[in-house]
Amino acid sequence: MTACTARVAGPADVDRIVEILTGAFFHDPLWGPAFPDLERRAEQAGALWRFYVTSVLSWRWTFLTTGGEAATVWVPPGAVELTSEDESSLERLLVAGAGRATADGVLELMSQFEAARPDEPHFYLSVIGTHDAHRGHGHGMGLLAENLALVDAAGVAAYLESSNPANDVRYERLGFVPHGKITAATGHVMTTMWRPPRSVGRSAS
Repeated sequence: MTACTARVAGPADVDRIVEILTGAFFHDPLWGPAFPDLERRAEQAGALWRFYVTSVLSWRWTFLTTGGEAATVWVPPGAVELTSEDESSLERLLVAGAGRATADGVLELMSQFEAARPDEPHFYLSVIGTHDAHRGHGHGMGLLAENLALVDAAGVAAYLESSNPANDVRYERLGFVPHGKITAATGHVMTTMWRPPRSVGRSAS
């Protein structure tokens, strides 16, 4: 895991974050098949990431490493991830850009995520990604560790969905434990993971 320095992202960072997420999830076992048109996947998925990141940016829990290698998108406790108006706008965007079937599949996934989230207050790690040019150097986990120090300072739990089983062990090293399962319409099974509240200064191991 690489030690890193991160900052809260702003509107000027959206393009870089979209680039990071589009590349990071292009071949993801969940988000890849969600956009089955390979030739247009980057365009269609990029539109989703742009809409989502722009919608939650005002919570000031979206982070970017100072070198632009990795990004995290969090939703803090009590915050609304997407308003009803946002959801309607996103549906129109997806239908226009990717078609009704793809839009319905993506919206169903998002509904499953929302239904599975625990009721206990928590910081929700919605998305984490590392730029293709910087993978394998620990930037993503380094950024996550730095974020979790802020979460610990707030004395609140953290929660995420792991769409790629290869990442589960990495999250476990940072204190997350399996919480439940979500099965997508494709049959792909995701693990939801929970990290209990911690006192500042307490070991993460």
